[in-house]
Amino acid sequence: MAQAPRKQQTVAIIGLGYVGLPLAVLAAEKGYQVIGVDHGRQRVRLLNRGINTLRDEPKLNDPVSRKLFKATTSYDVIRRADVVIICVPTPVDEQYKPDLGPIISAARGIARSLKPGQLIILESTVNPGVCEEVILPILEKSKLRAGRDFDLAHCPERINPGDPNWHVGNIPRCVGATTKSGAARAAKFYRTITSGEVRIMKSLKEAEATKIVENSFRDVNIAFVNELAKSFDKLGIDVYDVIRGAANKPFAFMAHYPSIGVGGHCIPVDPYYLIERAWQAGFDHKFMRLAREINNSMPMYAVEQLQALLNQLRLPMKGTTVGLLGLSYKANVGDIRESPSLKVLKLLNKLEVETLTYDPHILSRSTARSIDEVLQKSAALIVAVNHKEFQVLSPSKLKRHAIKAVVDGKNFLDKDGLKKAGILYKGIGR
Repeated sequence: MAQAPRKQQTVAIIGLGYVGLPLAVLAAEKGYQVIGVDHGRQRVRLLNRGINTLRDEPKLNDPVSRKLFKATTSYDVIRRADVVIICVPTPVDEQYKPDLGPIISAARGIARSLKPGQLIILESTVNPGVCEEVILPILEKSKLRAGRDFDLAHCPERINPGDPNWHVGNIPRCVGATTKSGAARAAKFYRTITSGEVRIMKSLKEAEATKIVENSFRDVNIAFVNELAKSFDKLGIDVYDVIRGAANKPFAFMAHYPSIGVGGHCIPVDPYYLIERAWQAGFDHKFMRLAREINNSMPMYAVEQLQALLNQLRLPMKGTTVGLLGLSYKANVGDIRESPSLKVLKLLNKLEVETLTYDPHILSRSTARSIDEVLQKSAALIVAVNHKEFQVLSPSKLKRHAIKAVVDGKNFLDKDGLKKAGILYKGIGR
C-alpha cells in the first residue's frame, strides 16, 4: 500500500504525455500539489479546461475533468516545487541515433529555476551514463551541487498504454541517485504514490540500465520468433502452433509471438541507446543490433507475403486495391509511435499499390470510414493490428465481400476457416 506524504508538497512534472499525464494525476490524487509543464500550448489549454488529452486512457477522463492540477508552458513554476520529474520523450532519429534534445531542453529549463533542497528525478528512458554525463553538468551550471544542494535521481518509467491491470499506480519501480540519501529520498516519494515495490539500485547507471535491459530482452526474444517465422515459412511449419506447444513446458520458456513488426516508444527505441553508448565505450552489441535488424525487416516481410499471394492470383501490386487494417502500434490504442503499420503503408505506396487504410482508433489518418468500406473496395487485406473491432473479420464476411487474399500480420484470424472459404491466407510464419 502506498504511504501517505507527510505534508503537502509540490511536484512539478515536465512532459504531459503518455508517461507524465498519468503520473501527474496519480500524484495529485495522492495528496500532492501538482504542476504540469509542457511545451504544447494546445495540450496545456485542454488540460486546464479539464479535457483528457490521452484518448487511449479513458480512465483519466474523470480526474482530468476535476482539474486536480494546473498545467503551464513556463519553467518558472519549477521554483515552487519540492520534487521535479522529467517525463519527456527520448526518440531516435532516422539513422537510429539517440536524440537527447528533449532531455537537454528540460534540464536547461530546470537549471534556470533550480533551488536548494529540490529532488530532481528523470523518468525518461536513457542509456547508462546520461544522468551523470549530460543532465548533471547542465543542472550544476546553476552553481548548486548535486548531493549537497539538491538530489538527482533516476526512476525509469514503466507504462503499458491500454492495460487495465498494470498502470502507473501499481507497477514496481527502480530508483538510483547520485547519493544513497538521494536514492532513499526518491524511493520514499514513489512509495507514497505507488503500491508496487520500489527497489533502490546502487547507482544511477544501474537504474538507467534496468529499463534498457527490460526492453532489449523483449526485443531480442521477439526477433528470435520473427526469425523462426521466416525459417518455418520455408520449412512448411506453423510457427504459431509450435510456440504454443513449447509453451506448455512449465519452466524455462517464455512464449513470444511473431508479428508484422515491433512498435511503440520503448522496445524499438531503447536498444539503440545502449548500442550507441556501448559503441562509444568500445563495445559492439552484435546480438542487439541483429535483433533490431530482424524486427525492422518484418514490415517488408509482410509486404513480400502480400506480393506472393497476388502472384498466385495473377494480380499486379501496382494498381491493385489493398486494405490496410490498423495503423497503431498495438491493439486497442491510437498510438502510432514507431508503428510498423506506417512502415508497411510506406512500402505499399512505393510499390504504387492502391491502399485503403482504416483504424477505428485513428480515424483522422484513415482513408476509409469503416471496415465495410475497405472490404467493398479491396481485393486483398493486410491486417496489421489485432484491434477488437477487427474480430468481425470472419471467413464468411470476407468471402461475402469477395476478398481474395489476406496477410494476417498478427496471426489472429481464422486461418483454417479462411482457407476453406477459398481465400488465400498468409500469416507471419503460418
